[in-house]
Amino acid sequence: MDDLSTPNLTRSDSEATAQTSAPVETDVDTAPASANISSHDLATQLVAKLCHDFISPAGAIMSGLDLLEDPSAQDMKQEALNLIAASAKKMVTLVHFARVAFGAATSSEAFSGSQLEKILGDMYSTMRAELDFAIDPQMLFDKPASRALLNLGLLAGNSLPTGGKAKLEAVKSDDGMTITAESRGPRARLKAEAIEGLTGLPLGDGLNGQWIQPHWLYSVVHEARGTLDYTTDVDSLSFKIFLPA
Repeated sequence: MDDLSTPNLTRSDSEATAQTSAPVETDVDTAPASANISSHDLATQLVAKLCHDFISPAGAIMSGLDLLEDPSAQDMKQEALNLIAASAKKMVTLVHFARVAFGAATSSEAFSGSQLEKILGDMYSTMRAELDFAIDPQMLFDKPASRALLNLGLLAGNSLPTGGKAKLEAVKSDDGMTITAESRGPRARLKAEAIEGLTGLPLGDGLNGQWIQPHWLYSVVHEARGTLDYTTDVDSLSFKIFLPA
């Protein structure tokens, strides 16, 4: 997936330092309802991101098949098979994640903590960050909560570009569900595009692919009438989502 945490080179050093050294908070209730993005544009941006994510492993599979068919490259047969196997595994991982985090998730109306841990854990196998999934495996999540948890987990992991640990927790109450994530590691931070998406703002200067996933998380929470806030500090980020019952 796109690295949402690489420093934005269009910002000044002083701005970047201020962002990582002082707490910043935002709340879905105080953010724009839709960032003036139509449902068509939102779908277009999301599909573009998925195509970007899928093209890398798909292209690697094609490269591996080309090597197998090349008579002059028979000494690389095992390397080609390894490339195909690894790329196919990554493609399946991306598809399984996308169908729950972004799609209709087949006919399932709820997912257990253990199912979501497996989906997110497979995604983290393609990332530098380590996942600490501190959630009861028997806890049930409806579709909005499942989408929120997976997207929050992805955002927390992508906020650790050089590695670290992202810890996810969830607590149910009579009022609803609270989902939290804490990312700790060197250079833990959010790009400017990710902050714009996460707070419901339209994309400014930057890459669409690094804006859309945080904005999708914002949209999921907003549609569920929930709240989302985050705090940044040096080498750490904290996120909190509340979804009402």
